[in-house]
Amino acid sequence: MILERLTPVDGALPGELLTELTALYASNRDFYALSGDFPDPDDIRPEQVATALADEFVNPDVEVLLARSTGRLVGVAITLTHHPDPTDPDPWIGLLLVDAAEQRQGYGRKLATAIEERFRSADRNAVRLAALDNNPKALAFWTALGYEIIGHRKDRQLGRPCAVLRKILN
Repeated sequence: MILERLTPVDGALPGELLTELTALYASNRDFYALSGDFPDPDDIRPEQVATALADEFVNPDVEVLLARSTGRLVGVAITLTHHPDPTDPDPWIGLLLVDAAEQRQGYGRKLATAIEERFRSADRNAVRLAALDNNPKALAFWTALGYEIIGHRKDRQLGRPCAVLRKILN
């Protein structure tokens, strides 16, 4: 699996890449039905994905990472180097999404491990994320990777109930 940083070109995403990203997002219909991030999880459109990603690029602490295997886009992750809460010392994983057709093949684990290694090499000693309380599959995935629930709170974007998880990076 190859990890590459996504950088917009003149503030936009190339059309072919946006098509790939839209297909990946749309393949995760069940997640988007739970999250409410898109108005219709059965009809996720390129302009919606472009807008969602453009909103991420506004923050200089955000990094969007693409995961490819044999040239195919199999995953995307959004990380945050510094949380907006100044008392929170840890970087965050804001999103980790694997193409639904490629799930249960180890890509999610490889992508999470690669992100952890990036933070570890930047001398960060832990990483956090929030998983929606109504998403038991996500909670099972992250706890299987060694993340521990350290609290519960509503997310900053839409006020959804979430479990906050943290993993120490040794």
